[in-house]
Amino acid sequence: MFTKTATKTLKIVLITLLTSIDYSCDNKNMSYYPPPIIGSVNTDFYLTTPSKSSLLALQSNGISPYSENNNFTITVSEGTTYQTMDGFGYTLTGGSAQLINNMSASAKNDLLQELFGQGENSIGVSYLRISIGASDLDASVFSYDDLPPGQTDVNLNNFAITPDLANLIPVLTQIKSINPNIKIVGSPWSAPSWMKTNESSIGGELQTIYYATYANYFVKYIQAMEANGVTIDAITIQNEPENPYNNPSMLMSAPQQTDFIKNNLGPTFASNNIQTKIIIFDHNLDHPNYPISILNDNAASAYIDGSAFHLYAGQIDNMSLVHNAYPDKNVYFTEQWIQSPGNFASDIKWHFRELMIGAPRNWSKTVLQWNLAADPNNAPHTPGGCTECLGAVTINGSSIERNPAYYIIGHSSKFVPTGSVRIQSNTSTELPNVAYKTPEGKIVVIVLNNTDSQKSFNINAANEPISTILPAGSVATYVW
Repeated sequence: MFTKTATKTLKIVLITLLTSIDYSCDNKNMSYYPPPIIGSVNTDFYLTTPSKSSLLALQSNGISPYSENNNFTITVSEGTTYQTMDGFGYTLTGGSAQLINNMSASAKNDLLQELFGQGENSIGVSYLRISIGASDLDASVFSYDDLPPGQTDVNLNNFAITPDLANLIPVLTQIKSINPNIKIVGSPWSAPSWMKTNESSIGGELQTIYYATYANYFVKYIQAMEANGVTIDAITIQNEPENPYNNPSMLMSAPQQTDFIKNNLGPTFASNNIQTKIIIFDHNLDHPNYPISILNDNAASAYIDGSAFHLYAGQIDNMSLVHNAYPDKNVYFTEQWIQSPGNFASDIKWHFRELMIGAPRNWSKTVLQWNLAADPNNAPHTPGGCTECLGAVTINGSSIERNPAYYIIGHSSKFVPTGSVRIQSNTSTELPNVAYKTPEGKIVVIVLNNTDSQKSFNINAANEPISTILPAGSVATYVW
C-alpha cells in the first residue's frame, strides 16, 4: 500500500509528460510545467490524492531540489518551537474492540501491527481514547457499578470493570505489546444511573451527594486498569458535558465541573497518589469560555492539566483563545467523526485543514479521530447511539476496508511520533501546513493543497530546500 520502493536518495527526472500522466486523475486541465529538472533530494514525499490514485504512497516524482521561481515558499524554522506532541489516533470504542477481538488471530495481529507498529506498512498510531464505562458505540449500555432501580452503593462495593475484560483489555494488551508507549485517555459518557438526578443513562446530572463517591469511582477505575496492565495517562471529566441526548450521556456545567474537581476529584487523586492527568470540558469549540471559567478558579486549576475539544461547532482557532488565556495549561483535540458512507475528497480536505493542520497550529498536543472500527452497518452501537459513525476501518469478519480517517491520521502518526515538537512554518489559505521536528531530529512537513487546481510550491528547510508539485485537493507529508 505504501511500501518503500525508492531509495532514500531519489533520482528525480521531472518530465512533463510523466507528471501529466501521474496526476491526470486529479486534474484534467493541468497547467504546463517546464521540462527536465534533474537532481537528487534526500526527502521522502508521501502523497494521498482525492481520487485515491495515491494513498499514503511514497512518490518517485513530483519533487526536486529547489530552483529559482516565483511560487509560494513554505519556510521552516527549527529555532522557533511550540508544543510537544503527545500523539495521533482514534477512540478504541467498545464496539471497535469487539470487532477487532473477534477477528482471526492472524488477521487481528496483522491489523494491530499495521495500526500501531513501526514497520514500513504501519501507520504508528500513538494515542488512544477509551470510554470509562460504555460509550454510544458499545453494543450495550453499562457502567462499572450498575444496580437495580432504587439501590445505591456509596462505598462502591460492587465496582468492577468486568465488561472491559471481554474485548477492550485483551485488545489493549496486544496493542501495548506492539507499542508499549501508547498513551491512553479515558472519558466517561455517564456516571452510574443511580448517581444521577434522573436515574437514567441518558441525560440528567450528577447529584452533589455523590460527588465524593464519583471521585472514588475514577480512582477505582484507574487502579483497576493499572492492575490489568493498562496505564491511563489522562482522564476527561465528562464526554460532551453539554450534550444530554446520547445513550449514554450526562450534563455537567462548568460550575459543576469546577466544584467537583476542586472539592472532590483533585483532592481524592492527591490522597491516593494518582498521577493521571485531569482534563476538562471535552466538547465543542463554540464554548471556549466553559474551560476558561473553570481555569479561572485557582483551587480547581491547581489540579487541571488542560482542556479537550471537539469541532462539531465553533472554530479551531478558539483553541488558541484557551491556550492564550492560560498558556501553562495544555489543550487537546479528542474527537471528530466522519459520517458514513464518507466522501473521500471532501473528508480529507476538511479534516486536514481544520484538524490535522489546524489543531496543532492552535497548540493541540493530540489529534484524535472518533471510532477506530465499525462493521459494514456502522455497528455495534447502543440503542439511541450513533448509527452513521464511519470507522477508520470497516471490519467484516476478518477482512478490513480502510476509510478516510485511516489516511487522515496516518499522514501524521506514521511520521510524527510522541515527543515531536511543532516548529515554525509560514502558511497560506491555499497551502495550509504544519511542521515538526521529531525526537530523532527529522523534519516533517504536512501540506494540504486546499484548492481545485494543481499547485507548485517550495519548502525551504534548513537541511535541503525543495520544489514540489501537489495535485488539487491532495495532501502530502515530506520527511527530511
